[in-house]
Amino acid sequence: MIKVEKIVRAVAYFAGLVLALLLAPAVQAQTVYTYVNGTDGNINSGTTCTAPLVRNFSVTNSFTVADVDLGVFATHTWRGDLQITLQAPDGTRVRLVDGDINGTSGDNFNVLLNDSGTQVVNTDSPTGNHSTTNPPPFQHDFIPNSALSAFAGKSSNGTWRLEICDLYPSGDNGIFRHAELYLTSAPSNYSDVSLSKTSSTTLPAPGAAFTYTLTVSNSSSANLSSTGVTVRDVLPTGVIYTGHSGYGTYDSGTGIWTVGTLTPGQSRSLTINVTVTASGGAVITNEAEVWTASATDLDSTAGNGLTTEDDYASRTVTVSGGGIPGTPPVLSCPVGTSLQNWDSLTWNAGTTNNNYNVADIGSINFTVTHTDSGNPTASGTPVRSTSLTGGAATPENNIYFSYNYTTNTAEALITITLPVASPGAQFRIFDVDSGANSWADKITVTGYFNGAAVNPVMTNGASNWVLGNAAYGSGSSASNSADGNITVTFQSPVDQIVIQYGNHSAAPADPNGQVIGLDDITWCKPQTGIAVQKTSLVVSDPVNGTTNPKAIPGATVRYCILITNNATSTLGSVVASDIIPANVTFIPGSMKSGTACASASTAEDDNASGGDENDPIGASYSGGTLQASSSAITAGTSIAVTFDATVN
Repeated sequence: MIKVEKIVRAVAYFAGLVLALLLAPAVQAQTVYTYVNGTDGNINSGTTCTAPLVRNFSVTNSFTVADVDLGVFATHTWRGDLQITLQAPDGTRVRLVDGDINGTSGDNFNVLLNDSGTQVVNTDSPTGNHSTTNPPPFQHDFIPNSALSAFAGKSSNGTWRLEICDLYPSGDNGIFRHAELYLTSAPSNYSDVSLSKTSSTTLPAPGAAFTYTLTVSNSSSANLSSTGVTVRDVLPTGVIYTGHSGYGTYDSGTGIWTVGTLTPGQSRSLTINVTVTASGGAVITNEAEVWTASATDLDSTAGNGLTTEDDYASRTVTVSGGGIPGTPPVLSCPVGTSLQNWDSLTWNAGTTNNNYNVADIGSINFTVTHTDSGNPTASGTPVRSTSLTGGAATPENNIYFSYNYTTNTAEALITITLPVASPGAQFRIFDVDSGANSWADKITVTGYFNGAAVNPVMTNGASNWVLGNAAYGSGSSASNSADGNITVTFQSPVDQIVIQYGNHSAAPADPNGQVIGLDDITWCKPQTGIAVQKTSLVVSDPVNGTTNPKAIPGATVRYCILITNNATSTLGSVVASDIIPANVTFIPGSMKSGTACASASTAEDDNASGGDENDPIGASYSGGTLQASSSAITAGTSIAVTFDATVN
């Protein structure tokens, strides 16, 4: 309860060298006051949450509070039992540490609670112990469970009350050792820009239209206008933009709403129209933040990404119709399908790298890795099994994956690599579901074609929902049920598929065991096809020059040979020959190459040797015949060679 130091911080912003210094606004000094209470106190069966341990900070200075940080040090077994609350002189109370929400069992609490901290308090380690070295500095810089920004704008003068209690006082005990309260005074001139978001419904139906409304305000208690205000709202996966109305301009591509100037007490609003593209049960969260603002703000910084500040707003909606399975699209294949049937293939238990020959495609590789640093793979898996049936009356083999992750961020990667691209594919994954306080399956599927990402159509079951290229477990599914099925359909070419299997945010920090099954895969048979086109253009003639030239004797004609790969796989060692007709004469040194006739600009010499033969197109002329070549033409691309000739 003794004020021990006063630190003055001058904060200046530099936009660049001398000119910026000349043009920059005057620097406003802010003062950080530090108050310490180091009186020990027992935290035991007597310090229940109805009769907490109280430590006060007496603040005699009077100013408007811009920022509050609080450091707390206590030696205590099982720090997850601690609940910590701070109360301002005006009675505003914030519970900064909720207690046993994460099952945190480590000893001691040595933390600076700070809205701009590194991570949320009590998520550092379920079992790791904090240091018993007396601060400052505090060992950890963590974000509180509820924001300290609730105290911004309050008067500093009076008694600040710190309450610490033990949620389970009959068990673990400890001692409060030390606390420090840091109060930052507001500058003399400031704005206070905040953001809110609403939606016209919180339960839209699949395919339905609804609206988000953003409102950005500068508090009437502020004494400074904020100029150059913009808000960033990039719409989430699961909805698509259809229009907007309201103040200013909105760019749906960048998500930037340009507002301009907000005077004290002024508000501006924008309504964004969207349509739902997610399946029933999907949970869609739309986040927005004040992106730029010129003036010093009392309790937030534009564009810093902190969700605890009042210039951040979010809105969550749940798509109605959860528990209703979707209908997968019909896989359309130009030249038929090839089935990868696990009943006729083997997968040795526990192996993580296998190759399988599939008719019309070749050897397909399956590689399985995981990001968990422990050993999350259940003994003997992955393995071919009928343990999961997908609801089939007569179970068929699928590849069974079983994991027991030690963190909810770990995941397995199942990478499927094809020797040639398939025009499309379809398969099911069984048992994508969740268990209350146990696990919450998340499956993300991404395809690739020539290195570019390709997203599939994901179709949900009754125990999961789909958002973009991911499926989320939302309920329990029995091992012999179709409720946990998802169907993955690629309707465009792929040469690699990556399946990421882990948990979503509903899972506990340390999930229990979870399983899925990868069913048979239907591949579209690769297409083959090459197209060759030859065109000509009169460039000039001796009479008209380049103005409306005619194909008369002495005219120059530009020919182009265009070779296009219409297949879904790469064509190798392509060579095309063109015999020059007798009524024209080839012009030496005129050959150029490229990917299209109009853009061919790479010079080619007239012989079949040298570096120009592999750049990546080769071209040569000999004995009245022109030849163009390429070592490979990837699917869907072209090569072009142009040359000039004189009309005889």
